[in-house]
Amino acid sequence: MKETRQKLGPNDVCWCGSGKKYKKCHLSADAHGASTPEAETAPKRDPLLLNEPERNGMRKAGATNAELMDYLRDFIVPGITTKRIDELVADWTHARGHVCATLNYRGSYPAHCCTSPNHVVCHGIPGSYVLKEGDIVNVDLTTIVDGWHGDQSETFLVGQVSEETLRLVQCTFDAMWLAIDAIKPYSKVIEIGQAIKRHASRLELSVVEDYQGHGIGRKFHQRPHIPHFPDRYHGQQILEPGMCFTIEPMINQGTKRTVLDRKDGWTVYTADGKLSAQFEHTILMTEKGPEVLTQPKRGPARGHKFTNQAVTA
Repeated sequence: MKETRQKLGPNDVCWCGSGKKYKKCHLSADAHGASTPEAETAPKRDPLLLNEPERNGMRKAGATNAELMDYLRDFIVPGITTKRIDELVADWTHARGHVCATLNYRGSYPAHCCTSPNHVVCHGIPGSYVLKEGDIVNVDLTTIVDGWHGDQSETFLVGQVSEETLRLVQCTFDAMWLAIDAIKPYSKVIEIGQAIKRHASRLELSVVEDYQGHGIGRKFHQRPHIPHFPDRYHGQQILEPGMCFTIEPMINQGTKRTVLDRKDGWTVYTADGKLSAQFEHTILMTEKGPEVLTQPKRGPARGHKFTNQAVTA
């Protein structure tokens, strides 16, 4: 059996003998199975660092995904089932010749999107639940366009919600944007978690640590790992121009602890039954700074303040 090179820590000396730290040398290539002794003399390009045509592929996927989120916006009202939201996602996506990345993900996820109401943290499976006045629901969409993945989520207010609910949703949205604005080319991933944790703590809310953001491109999930708290291990990864990744904080009213539904193997709940909110964007790090690829035209943008009025164009 071959030894896996990924046992090296990011700050260890690379196995290739270059004398560089693993994270500065073969870490990304090893993660994709791209570096082998036979290939050492071949020209190398880090697959995580997208060139301009590849960046444009991600831009198109992100814009398409955002268009789908805007399409759903008017349907998310009291009385709709989460299954109906999933049907709308499937019909819209298939009509345009694209693919819903979540369907049959890992061979078992049964729906075209994730719908996570109230105390569901993430990965909620659409079903018979009827949204009612005062609910919140996170809709998480990932669309594959010409082989590239656009990924985002948004927490929707269903009718009139309480002030405490508004406070949670606003905090989560602001934390995502604070994290986006905290980074620049060659920032460390830990700066994302620091910004999110700092803001949530000020409002006495908790940041989920069990689930995190991720690199994205032709693969749904890849490096870099993006924790939403100051994680010292994954936090040392450098965000280089050309990297694509998601920032998607999940923030809870109560404990940060979560519970996985053992029956369906997907749905994640808050351990104390209190509310959870999430927002997510796909980010391309460019030479000039982070570029948000999934901003909907009718959705909340940087600086938005949530009220009990619907977001409109």
